[in-house]
Amino acid sequence: MPIPTISKMMTARSSNKIMAKAAVVLFLFWIIALILLTRPLSNTTPSDSSNDLHSRLSQAISELTVLKDKNQELQWILNNIQSGNVKDNVKEKLRLTLQDSLGSANRPTGPSKEYEVKRRSIFRGVQEMWYFVRAELKKLKSFNQAEDTSQLKKTISEVLATGAEHEMTLLNNLDELSNMEEHDKWRATESQALSGLVQKRLHHLQNPSDCTKARKLICNLNKSCGYGCQIHHAAYCFIMAYATKRTMILNSKKWRYHRGGWETIFLPVSDTCTDPAGAFPQDRSNWPGKNETQVIELPIVDMLSPRPPFLPLSIPRDLSERIIRLHGDPSVWWIGQFMKYLLRYQPETQAMLDEAKKNMSFQKPIVGVHVRRTDKVGTEAAFHSVDEYMVYVAEFFNKLEMKQNVDVRRVYLASDDPSVLPEAKKKYPDYEFLGDVSVAKGAAVSTRYTDASLRGILMDIDMLANSDYLVCTFSSQVCRVAYEIMQTLHPDASSKFKSLDDIYYYGGQGAHQQVAVYPHKITRESEIALQVGDVLGIAGNHWDGYSRGVNERTKLSGLYPSFKAREKYNIVDFPPYSEVDSS
Repeated sequence: MPIPTISKMMTARSSNKIMAKAAVVLFLFWIIALILLTRPLSNTTPSDSSNDLHSRLSQAISELTVLKDKNQELQWILNNIQSGNVKDNVKEKLRLTLQDSLGSANRPTGPSKEYEVKRRSIFRGVQEMWYFVRAELKKLKSFNQAEDTSQLKKTISEVLATGAEHEMTLLNNLDELSNMEEHDKWRATESQALSGLVQKRLHHLQNPSDCTKARKLICNLNKSCGYGCQIHHAAYCFIMAYATKRTMILNSKKWRYHRGGWETIFLPVSDTCTDPAGAFPQDRSNWPGKNETQVIELPIVDMLSPRPPFLPLSIPRDLSERIIRLHGDPSVWWIGQFMKYLLRYQPETQAMLDEAKKNMSFQKPIVGVHVRRTDKVGTEAAFHSVDEYMVYVAEFFNKLEMKQNVDVRRVYLASDDPSVLPEAKKKYPDYEFLGDVSVAKGAAVSTRYTDASLRGILMDIDMLANSDYLVCTFSSQVCRVAYEIMQTLHPDASSKFKSLDDIYYYGGQGAHQQVAVYPHKITRESEIALQVGDVLGIAGNHWDGYSRGVNERTKLSGLYPSFKAREKYNIVDFPPYSEVDSS
C-alpha cells in the first residue's frame, strides 16, 4: 500500500480545516436566521401581535421545517469531516448548500407559480378586451348607413354580449387572484381582529364604571323621517359620542316606529349607564358645550353647528392604515362598525328574522333587490323599472355560472310598491323571487309607523344585507343601511353592490373628495381638465366611465374620466383608546 506524501497529507488536513470552518459558518448562519425569524414575534406591540400572531407562527413553522432540512445536511457533512472521509461529492454538496443558503438570504421569496400565471392571464385579458373593442368600433365606424339598420343593431348587441364575457372573465380571475397566497385567510383574520378591537372600544365607552360621573351625549330618537333615516341618525350620534369620548344615552321614548322604545327591538346600547342625568342638573348644555360639561345634548345633523371634522366620511387616524389596507371603502367599513354595535337584536327579534328566512327558504346564492318607489319618486329619486334592476341581477348570475353550477337564480325582492313583486315574477319566470307583498303594503306612507311595518322593514334589511349581491338605489336610506350592515358580514363587501343612481353617501357628511392621478385634456364640451394632484369634489358617478365633480384648483365643474382619479381619504385624529387596547 503506497504511503502518502507529506504534501498530500498537509493538503488533506488543510481541506478538512476549510470544510470544517465552512460547516461552522453555515451552522452559525442557521442560528442567526432562527434569531432573526423569531425576533419580530417578541418585538411587536400587544395589539400588533394579536393581529398577526397566527400568520407569523405559520411562517415560523414553515421556515423551521426548511432550516431543519439544512441542519440535517450540515450534520451529514460534519460527520464526514470528523471521520476524515472528505470526498469530492461531499465538497460539492457543501458548496451547493452554502451557495443556496447564502443566496436565499438576499433573494425574496416571491409569488407562487399559480399567482404569476393568473396575473399574466389578467394582463392578457385586458389587452384582448381592448383589441376586441377597438376592432369592433372600427367596423361600426365604417358601417354603411344605407345598409339595413337591423344588422347594425345585431352587431352592437353582439359587441355588448362579448364585451360582457370579457369583463366577467377578468373579474373572476381577479377574485381568484385575491384569494391566492392565503390572502383571503389574512383578510378574514384581520377583519375579525380589527372589528373586535372597535367593538371592544365601543363597549368600554358605553359601559362606564360610574354612570353618575360619566360624561354623556344625549341623542333623541325623534327625527321626523323614515326608518333608514332614523337608524342613520342614531349612528351619527354614536360616532359623535366616540369622537368626544362620551357615553351615548339614546332617548327613544315614544319612538315613532315602536312606542316601547329602542330596547323593544334591539339590545340596550348600554348595560350600566342609561340615566341621562348628570351629577348636577346645571352641568348640562346643548352642543357644543365645553370639554368639562358633563351632559351635552346633540341636535340632528342638519342643525349641527359648529361641524366637527370627524363626521362621516372620516376615518380615525390610529386605525386608518389597517382599514385602508383591508377594505375597498374605508368610510363605509367604519360606519358599519357602529351599525354592528347598535343593531344587535333582542332574542325575540332575531327569532322572528330566523323564522322568516326559514319560511321563505332563503338560500344562497341570492341577489337582494330593493325597489324604492312611493314618496321618493319625483322628489329625491327617479323612477326605475324592474328591467333596469334585473340587468345587473342577470350579470351577477352570468358571472357566477362561469365558475360554478347555479341550480336556481334566486332573488329577494323588497319594495314599498306591492305591484313590483307580481310584475317581476310574471316577466322573469326563469328566476325564483322571494318576497312578501304584505310587507310592501305596510311600507306605504299611511301605514309606515305600525308594528307590522316595522317587522317588514327589519326583515327586508336583514335579507338584503345577507344577500350575495345588492342591486338598489343609494338614494334610498334603506338600501344604504343594508349595504352598511353587509360590510360587517364580510371582510370586504365594498364591491358587492350596484346602485342605479347615486354613489354612496351619508346624510350630513363632510366633503367627499378625490385626487387626480392622471392628467386629462378636454375632449368634450361637458368635461373639465385635470392635472395630477388636483383635488376634486365628487358629485356623482354616471356609471358610463365618467364622474361629475368640481376641480378645486380651477373651480370648474363637469365630467372627468373616473379611472383618472382615486379616493382622497379624510383621515382625522379621533381620541385614543389606549386604556382599552392594552387591557
